[in-house]
Amino acid sequence: MSSAAPLWRRAVAEAVGTGLLVTVVIGSGIAASALSPSDIGLQLLENAFATALGLAVLILMLGPVSGAHFNPVVSAVDWWLGRRTGTGLTPRELVAYIPAQVVGAIAGAVLANLMYAKAAVSWSTTDRSTGHLWLGEVVATAGLVVLIFALGWSGRAAVAPAAVGAYIGAAYWFTSSTSFANPAVSIGRAFSDTFAGIAPGSLPGFIVAQLLGAIVGVGLLAVLYPDAGQAANDIVTPHTDTTTTGATK
Repeated sequence: MSSAAPLWRRAVAEAVGTGLLVTVVIGSGIAASALSPSDIGLQLLENAFATALGLAVLILMLGPVSGAHFNPVVSAVDWWLGRRTGTGLTPRELVAYIPAQVVGAIAGAVLANLMYAKAAVSWSTTDRSTGHLWLGEVVATAGLVVLIFALGWSGRAAVAPAAVGAYIGAAYWFTSSTSFANPAVSIGRAFSDTFAGIAPGSLPGFIVAQLLGAIVGVGLLAVLYPDAGQAANDIVTPHTDTTTTGATK
Protein backbone atom coordinates (compact mmCIF):
# COMPACT_ATOMS: atom_id res chain seq x y z
CA MET A 1 0.00 0.00 0.00
CA SER A 2 2.44 2.65 -1.14
CA SER A 3 -0.16 5.44 -0.93
CA ALA A 4 -1.59 4.39 2.42
CA ALA A 5 -1.42 6.40 5.62
CA PRO A 6 1.41 5.56 8.05
CA LEU A 7 0.90 2.21 9.73
CA TRP A 8 0.61 3.66 13.22
CA ARG A 9 -2.24 5.90 12.08
CA ARG A 10 -4.04 3.00 10.44
CA ALA A 11 -3.61 0.89 13.57
CA VAL A 12 -5.10 3.68 15.67
CA ALA A 13 -8.04 3.92 13.26
CA GLU A 14 -8.60 0.17 13.53
CA ALA A 15 -8.50 0.32 17.32
CA VAL A 16 -10.88 3.27 17.49
CA GLY A 17 -13.26 1.83 14.91
CA THR A 18 -13.40 -1.64 16.47
CA GLY A 19 -13.75 -0.13 19.91
CA LEU A 20 -16.62 2.13 18.94
CA LEU A 21 -18.31 -0.75 17.15
CA VAL A 22 -18.25 -2.77 20.37
CA THR A 23 -19.49 0.28 22.27
CA VAL A 24 -22.43 0.52 19.88
CA VAL A 25 -23.21 -3.19 20.17
CA ILE A 26 -23.02 -3.34 23.95
CA GLY A 27 -24.41 0.12 24.65
CA SER A 28 -27.45 -0.36 22.44
CA GLY A 29 -27.97 -3.77 24.02
CA ILE A 30 -28.01 -2.24 27.50
CA ALA A 31 -30.38 0.49 26.36
CA ALA A 32 -32.66 -2.02 24.65
CA SER A 33 -32.87 -4.11 27.81
CA ALA A 34 -33.86 -1.04 29.81
CA LEU A 35 -36.36 0.29 27.27
CA SER A 36 -38.03 -3.03 26.43
CA PRO A 37 -37.45 -5.21 29.50
CA SER A 38 -40.19 -7.72 28.74
CA ASP A 39 -39.77 -8.11 24.97
CA ILE A 40 -36.62 -9.92 23.85
CA GLY A 41 -37.59 -9.66 20.18
CA LEU A 42 -37.86 -5.89 20.43
CA GLN A 43 -34.56 -5.77 22.29
CA LEU A 44 -32.88 -7.63 19.44
CA LEU A 45 -34.47 -5.33 16.87
CA GLU A 46 -33.21 -2.24 18.67
CA ASN A 47 -29.75 -3.74 19.09
CA ALA A 48 -29.54 -4.81 15.43
CA PHE A 49 -30.80 -1.46 14.12
CA ALA A 50 -28.30 0.55 16.15
CA THR A 51 -25.44 -1.78 15.19
CA ALA A 52 -26.22 -1.64 11.47
CA LEU A 53 -26.34 2.15 11.46
CA GLY A 54 -23.33 2.52 13.75
CA LEU A 55 -21.19 0.21 11.63
CA ALA A 56 -22.06 2.10 8.46
CA VAL A 57 -21.12 5.40 10.09
CA LEU A 58 -17.83 4.05 11.42
CA ILE A 59 -16.85 2.73 7.99
CA LEU A 60 -17.58 6.14 6.49
CA MET A 61 -15.66 7.92 9.25
CA LEU A 62 -12.51 5.77 9.44
CA GLY A 63 -12.45 3.88 6.15
CA PRO A 64 -10.36 6.53 4.37
CA VAL A 65 -7.58 5.98 6.93
CA SER A 66 -7.35 2.21 7.39
CA GLY A 67 -9.94 0.65 5.10
CA ALA A 68 -12.23 0.05 8.12
CA HIS A 69 -11.58 -3.65 8.60
CA PHE A 70 -12.49 -3.61 12.32
CA ASN A 71 -12.27 -7.40 12.15
CA PRO A 72 -9.26 -9.80 12.34
CA VAL A 73 -10.96 -12.17 9.89
CA VAL A 74 -11.31 -9.44 7.27
CA SER A 75 -7.69 -8.39 7.77
CA ALA A 76 -6.43 -11.97 7.55
CA VAL A 77 -8.37 -12.67 4.35
CA ASP A 78 -7.20 -9.36 2.90
CA TRP A 79 -3.59 -10.45 3.48
CA TRP A 80 -4.20 -14.00 2.23
CA LEU A 81 -5.92 -13.05 -1.02
CA GLY A 82 -3.67 -10.11 -1.77
CA ARG A 83 -0.32 -11.76 -1.14
CA ARG A 84 -0.01 -13.20 -4.69
CA THR A 85 -0.79 -9.92 -6.43
CA GLY A 86 1.14 -7.59 -4.13
CA THR A 87 -2.04 -5.98 -2.85
CA GLY A 88 -3.75 -5.89 0.52
CA LEU A 89 -2.05 -6.05 3.91
CA THR A 90 1.57 -7.11 4.30
CA PRO A 91 2.45 -9.50 7.17
CA ARG A 92 3.79 -6.52 9.14
CA GLU A 93 0.55 -4.61 8.67
CA LEU A 94 -1.51 -7.66 9.62
CA VAL A 95 0.47 -8.01 12.85
CA ALA A 96 -0.32 -4.36 13.64
CA TYR A 97 -4.01 -4.48 12.69
CA ILE A 98 -5.13 -7.54 14.66
CA PRO A 99 -3.82 -6.55 18.12
CA ALA A 100 -5.15 -3.03 17.59
CA GLN A 101 -8.59 -4.44 16.82
CA VAL A 102 -8.60 -6.70 19.89
CA VAL A 103 -7.37 -3.98 22.27
CA GLY A 104 -9.86 -1.54 20.80
CA ALA A 105 -12.71 -4.02 21.25
CA ILE A 106 -11.91 -4.51 24.93
CA ALA A 107 -11.67 -0.76 25.47
CA GLY A 108 -15.00 -0.31 23.69
CA ALA A 109 -16.67 -2.77 26.06
CA VAL A 110 -15.27 -0.96 29.08
CA LEU A 111 -16.50 2.36 27.69
CA ALA A 112 -20.03 1.02 27.17
CA ASN A 113 -20.10 -0.42 30.69
CA LEU A 114 -18.98 2.86 32.23
CA MET A 115 -21.45 4.95 30.23
CA TYR A 116 -24.28 2.97 31.80
CA ALA A 117 -22.84 3.17 35.32
CA LYS A 118 -21.81 -0.48 35.40
CA ALA A 119 -18.54 -2.02 36.52
CA ALA A 120 -15.78 -1.36 33.99
CA VAL A 121 -15.39 -5.11 33.51
CA SER A 122 -18.14 -7.60 34.26
CA TRP A 123 -17.47 -10.98 32.68
CA SER A 124 -20.44 -12.15 30.67
CA THR A 125 -22.37 -15.18 31.91
CA THR A 126 -24.29 -15.72 28.66
CA ASP A 127 -23.36 -19.19 27.46
CA ARG A 128 -23.25 -19.62 23.68
CA SER A 129 -21.57 -23.03 23.42
CA THR A 130 -23.82 -25.07 21.15
CA GLY A 131 -23.30 -26.43 17.67
CA HIS A 132 -26.14 -24.59 15.96
CA LEU A 133 -24.72 -21.25 17.15
CA TRP A 134 -21.29 -22.18 15.78
CA LEU A 135 -22.91 -23.02 12.45
CA GLY A 136 -24.57 -19.60 12.51
CA GLU A 137 -21.15 -18.00 12.96
CA VAL A 138 -19.72 -19.95 10.02
CA VAL A 139 -22.56 -18.70 7.81
CA ALA A 140 -22.38 -15.11 9.08
CA THR A 141 -18.61 -14.84 8.64
CA ALA A 142 -18.51 -16.50 5.23
CA GLY A 143 -21.23 -14.19 3.94
CA LEU A 144 -19.44 -11.12 5.27
CA VAL A 145 -16.16 -12.10 3.58
CA VAL A 146 -17.83 -12.76 0.23
CA LEU A 147 -19.80 -9.52 0.39
CA ILE A 148 -16.79 -7.33 1.14
CA PHE A 149 -14.55 -8.79 -1.55
CA ALA A 150 -17.34 -8.96 -4.13
CA LEU A 151 -17.89 -5.24 -3.64
CA GLY A 152 -14.19 -4.51 -3.99
CA TRP A 153 -13.74 -6.74 -7.04
CA SER A 154 -16.72 -5.21 -8.85
CA GLY A 155 -15.68 -1.62 -8.18
CA ARG A 156 -18.53 -0.98 -5.75
CA ALA A 157 -16.48 -0.52 -2.57
CA ALA A 158 -18.02 2.94 -2.23
CA VAL A 159 -21.30 1.34 -1.16
CA ALA A 160 -19.61 -0.88 1.45
CA PRO A 161 -20.75 1.23 4.44
CA ALA A 162 -24.41 0.73 3.60
CA ALA A 163 -24.02 -2.83 2.31
CA VAL A 164 -21.95 -4.13 5.23
CA GLY A 165 -24.18 -2.40 7.76
CA ALA A 166 -27.26 -3.86 6.10
CA TYR A 167 -25.74 -7.35 6.02
CA ILE A 168 -24.83 -7.33 9.71
CA GLY A 169 -28.25 -5.93 10.61
CA ALA A 170 -29.97 -8.67 8.64
CA ALA A 171 -27.66 -11.39 9.94
CA TYR A 172 -28.68 -10.52 13.49
CA TRP A 173 -31.98 -12.10 12.48
CA PHE A 174 -31.25 -14.85 9.97
CA THR A 175 -28.37 -16.49 11.86
CA SER A 176 -28.88 -18.43 15.07
CA SER A 177 -25.84 -16.75 16.65
CA THR A 178 -27.04 -13.17 15.94
CA SER A 179 -23.96 -12.73 13.75
CA PHE A 180 -20.90 -11.85 15.79
CA ALA A 181 -18.74 -12.71 12.71
CA ASN A 182 -15.73 -11.02 14.28
CA PRO A 183 -13.16 -12.48 16.72
CA ALA A 184 -12.20 -9.08 18.16
CA VAL A 185 -15.80 -8.05 18.76
CA SER A 186 -16.50 -11.46 20.29
CA ILE A 187 -13.63 -10.97 22.75
CA GLY A 188 -14.82 -7.47 23.60
CA ARG A 189 -18.36 -8.66 24.26
CA ALA A 190 -17.06 -11.11 26.88
CA PHE A 191 -16.16 -8.12 29.06
CA SER A 192 -19.78 -7.10 29.63
CA ASP A 193 -22.41 -9.18 31.40
CA THR A 194 -25.25 -7.55 29.48
CA PHE A 195 -27.69 -8.32 26.66
CA ALA A 196 -24.96 -8.54 23.99
CA GLY A 197 -22.41 -10.48 26.04
CA ILE A 198 -20.82 -13.86 25.52
CA ALA A 199 -19.30 -15.97 28.30
CA PRO A 200 -15.50 -16.24 28.07
CA GLY A 201 -15.84 -20.02 27.97
CA SER A 202 -17.88 -19.72 24.77
CA LEU A 203 -15.22 -17.70 22.96
CA PRO A 204 -13.05 -20.58 21.64
CA GLY A 205 -15.98 -22.21 19.83
CA PHE A 206 -17.12 -18.90 18.34
CA ILE A 207 -13.65 -17.89 17.18
CA VAL A 208 -12.99 -21.30 15.60
CA ALA A 209 -16.36 -21.07 13.82
CA GLN A 210 -15.48 -17.59 12.56
CA LEU A 211 -12.15 -18.83 11.22
CA LEU A 212 -13.94 -21.70 9.49
CA GLY A 213 -16.38 -19.18 8.05
CA ALA A 214 -13.45 -17.20 6.67
CA ILE A 215 -12.11 -20.35 4.99
CA VAL A 216 -15.53 -21.07 3.50
CA GLY A 217 -15.72 -17.47 2.30
CA VAL A 218 -12.31 -17.71 0.64
CA GLY A 219 -13.41 -20.93 -1.05
CA LEU A 220 -16.56 -19.27 -2.39
CA LEU A 221 -14.53 -16.34 -3.64
CA ALA A 222 -12.19 -18.74 -5.47
CA VAL A 223 -15.20 -20.10 -7.34
CA LEU A 224 -17.17 -16.90 -7.88
CA TYR A 225 -14.45 -14.23 -8.03
CA PRO A 226 -11.13 -16.03 -8.65
CA ASP A 227 -9.16 -12.78 -9.00
CA ALA A 228 -10.74 -11.03 -5.99
CA GLY A 229 -7.29 -10.56 -4.47
CA GLN A 230 -6.57 -7.84 -7.02
CA ALA A 231 -9.04 -5.63 -5.15
CA ALA A 232 -7.49 -6.19 -1.71
CA ASN A 233 -6.33 -2.58 -1.50
CA ASP A 234 -9.97 -1.47 -1.59
CA ILE A 235 -11.12 -3.59 1.38
CA VAL A 236 -13.38 -2.64 3.07
CA THR A 237 -13.21 0.78 1.41
CA PRO A 238 -10.46 2.48 -0.63
CA HIS A 239 -7.93 4.19 1.64
CA THR A 240 -5.02 6.49 0.83
CA ASP A 241 -2.95 8.99 2.75
CA THR A 242 -5.06 12.13 3.19
CA THR A 243 -2.41 14.18 5.00
CA THR A 244 -1.71 16.54 2.09
CA THR A 245 -4.77 16.21 -0.09
CA GLY A 246 -7.50 16.32 2.53
CA ALA A 247 -9.49 13.72 0.56
CA THR A 248 -9.07 10.18 -0.63
CA LYS A 249 -7.79 9.75 -4.14
